[in-house]
Amino acid sequence: MPDLPGRFDYYPPRTPERVREHEAVRAACGQLADALDAVLPDGRDKAVALTKVEEAMFWANAAVARRD
Repeated sequence: MPDLPGRFDYYPPRTPERVREHEAVRAACGQLADALDAVLPDGRDKAVALTKVEEAMFWANAAVARRD
């Protein structure tokens, strides 16, 4: 796969704008996680929902970092 090496590279934020974008993604996902934690009953479904928010944060930050 030609894109495989890029999936495992480190992409440091090179501009203050990228740092702000990463921070905005983390903040938005953190707010969603807090809201879900407050309204969902404890259990497997809640745990999976919070894991998916965390996964979405990782993919969103990858999109920011890997942008050309």
